[in-house]
Amino acid sequence: MKRNPSESGTRNLADELAELRGLDATTLRQRWRVLYRTEAPVRIGHALLLQAIAYRLQERVLGGLKPSTRRLLERAAEDKVDRRPPTEAPATRVAPGSVLIREWHGVSHRVTVLAEGVLLRGARYRSLSEVARKITGTRWSGPRFFGLRAPTKRSDHGTR
Repeated sequence: MKRNPSESGTRNLADELAELRGLDATTLRQRWRVLYRTEAPVRIGHALLLQAIAYRLQERVLGGLKPSTRRLLERAAEDKVDRRPPTEAPATRVAPGSVLIREWHGVSHRVTVLAEGVLLRGARYRSLSEVARKITGTRWSGPRFFGLRAPTKRSDHGTR
């Protein structure tokens, strides 16, 4: 919540924030203990310690997060603990002799799956990814390029 701080309050805050830069780690940890009423994390770096203390000082003068924002962040943190990281679906197995067709920039490309690798226009390649790179000129997941694997939910449009 935002408050309307007095001019002297913001001036004092600016002075306190400026003083923080000159404090050593021990003194910063003492400030943390006073402001957060707990010990500072053991492995917290100097820069993060400094920023956390500065935030708490600003929060006291200028106000903190709205209760609705705080609840939203707490729910997001709880959800993250309960959720497993998304995994990519395994590629569909393609039997030797299968023919995969992919159109790229108006050109149809036919790939024959072999027991060891793939065949494109009479040339053997070790993988579908190698073929996809040959066709597009950029790195692609071969199974994804040929439609054997859907894009993951967390990937954006620019990722291949």
